[in-house]
Amino acid sequence: MSELHKFLFEGLPVRGMLVRLTDSWQELLARREKANDAFPAPVRTLLGEMAAAGALMQSNIKFNGALVLQVFGDGPVRLAVVEVQPDLAYRATAKVVGAVDASAQLEAMVNLHGKGRCAITLDPKDKRPGQQPYQGVVPLHGDRREPLQQLSQVLEHYMLQSEQLDTRLVLAADDRIAAGLLIQRLPIEGAGNLAGQRNEDRIGLDEAFNRIAHLASTLTREELLTLDADTLLRRLFWEEDLRRFEPLAGASGPRFHCSCSRERVAGMLRGLGREEIESILAEQGRVEIGCDFCGIKYHFDPVDSAGLFLPAGSQPPGSSTLN
Repeated sequence: MSELHKFLFEGLPVRGMLVRLTDSWQELLARREKANDAFPAPVRTLLGEMAAAGALMQSNIKFNGALVLQVFGDGPVRLAVVEVQPDLAYRATAKVVGAVDASAQLEAMVNLHGKGRCAITLDPKDKRPGQQPYQGVVPLHGDRREPLQQLSQVLEHYMLQSEQLDTRLVLAADDRIAAGLLIQRLPIEGAGNLAGQRNEDRIGLDEAFNRIAHLASTLTREELLTLDADTLLRRLFWEEDLRRFEPLAGASGPRFHCSCSRERVAGMLRGLGREEIESILAEQGRVEIGCDFCGIKYHFDPVDSAGLFLPAGSQPPGSSTLN
């Protein structure tokens, strides 16, 4: 079962989270297989790491709205996107326009000519009039213009810029599991900030965080993918006093969920206009729309399509087929 673990290091200004996406991640990939639209292995790995990172970031900020993590650029993978809701329901997809080598890394897939970007969008659930989603964008390179080879480096760079807090992130994914470990220095507030220091003034200087981050960095990909939470945390931090909280799992934990629906697709088709829909019907006999996130295909035959443009409550009964 997919689960997310939160913990604190007693007496130290450091917190951590560990996420393991298992059944939910396998369901997401199985849906792509069923739709005959499976992604190449390196793209599946990238999406898995993004899904784990998105769950960690959403849980970390406790934001009442969707967190959307995107990586886009000028390589064969034009876009990879993960959306995580406040209840940790998530979905993911990618747009692949060219061949992806079996050993391709982030640089070759997305940042082929240095134009790759990573965007994190926070879209509030209940927007006030005129309120727009907040978006932060960072290039796929560090402060010295050197390429960032791993997604974890990109997101550490983003969080350092946006939150002014030291962060260590370790990510891994295969076709069975997508997992991630996040270690972050806690902000110094109130009476604890005796020297009047700003959080950005402490970047890189906290010895406790640096020590624990170093321990986290020793975690191998194989360990992250194969060890259960108890074993992993005990091996890494056996000398530390951890305060662990009840894991988030099942209905309250990370899980795959797609918000697509026939009604939403119908609204999109209405937006195309009657003329465009009739043109598609003349050419193909029906309109077929597939969800990029879950692989479900929505079919609208001529009767369904005509009903799109009738007044509310007067639509004729149609086939309403859904595969």
